[in-house]
This record gives sequence, structure tokens and C-alpha cells, in this order.
Amino acid sequence: MNNHEIRLSGSGGQGIITAGIILAEAALLDGRNALQSQSYGPEARGGASKAEVIISDEEIDYPKVSAPGILLALTQEAFNNYVQGVTAEGVILVDESITANPSANQHIFRLPILETAQARLRPVVANIIALGAMAKLTGCVSLDALEKAVLARVPRGTEDLNKRALATGVELAENQQKYN
Repeated sequence: MNNHEIRLSGSGGQGIITAGIILAEAALLDGRNALQSQSYGPEARGGASKAEVIISDEEIDYPKVSAPGILLALTQEAFNNYVQGVTAEGVILVDESITANPSANQHIFRLPILETAQARLRPVVANIIALGAMAKLTGCVSLDALEKAVLARVPRGTEDLNKRALATGVELAENQQKYN
């Protein structure tokens, strides 16, 4: 059985909710069951943002993530708020600006997600870069299904930009070093 409880977190405006929706859609394209939920602060931009995704080969009978095995945090506040619930051997993917120390057997990957989006593409695709890196590091969804889900969800005219963002995330994951 190959199940994943995933929590994506950051601040409003970083595309966390969209990333959660895309991740769930990719799981469905892989022929798996998926459930996605979201929450965000009252501020449209800058407030806390969280999306949770459950991916399972089995029927999903409880709609909430209780112990995520995968955490994405794009801000220090998001990391601080959500790292406590990650499983003992969980995978934690954070932007390199975040101070993060693993506990137990957790695997923390610090990648220059936000800086790379700013320098090489556009800041608006940091979420897609993060999804590419997450899929490559964890295998939670196939890269093929993820690309299809991204292209089905992004605004018309941005397909090439988003394909490059996804490939950039995969590249960052391939060149990363684990911190633990």
C-alpha cells in the first residue's frame, strides 16, 4: 500500500492552494484516490496558507491529514507552525531561507525554491517549482501526471513557463543535498 499524507504551507499569494489542487489532480491521473482540503488566513496575500492532500491506493475514509509524511514549507512561519505533526521519518521540503533542523529520522531538503523562481523564471511559479521537486524527491505522484495536471490548471498562455518551472523543480531535487 502506497499512501501519502501531505501538507503544503506558506503564505497567501504563493500558490499553496493551487499546488494542493494540482497535486490531488495528478494523483487522480495516476489512477489513485485523492482528497484535498485547504485553509488560509483572512488576508488574501501574506496571511498563512495551508493545503492538505491525501493520496491513497485504498479508499480514503477520513478527510483530514493527521500525521503528514511530507511537508512543504515556503516560509519560516509555516515551517514553525506545521513541522511538529510530521511523522518521525517524514520528508520535509523547505525553501533554503528557512532555518530547519530535523528531529528523529526526518529528512529535510533545503532548496532555493523562491530565489530560483525570482532569478530564473517568475516568482509566481515558485509553487510549481516546489511541486516538481516534491514529486522527484518523494515519488508521491508521477512526473508525467504532475505535468498533465499543471498544464490543465494553469492560465492559458503560461503553459511553457509552468513546464519550465516543473522541470526546474526536478532539477533542484536532482542537485540537492539532504540536511540531516
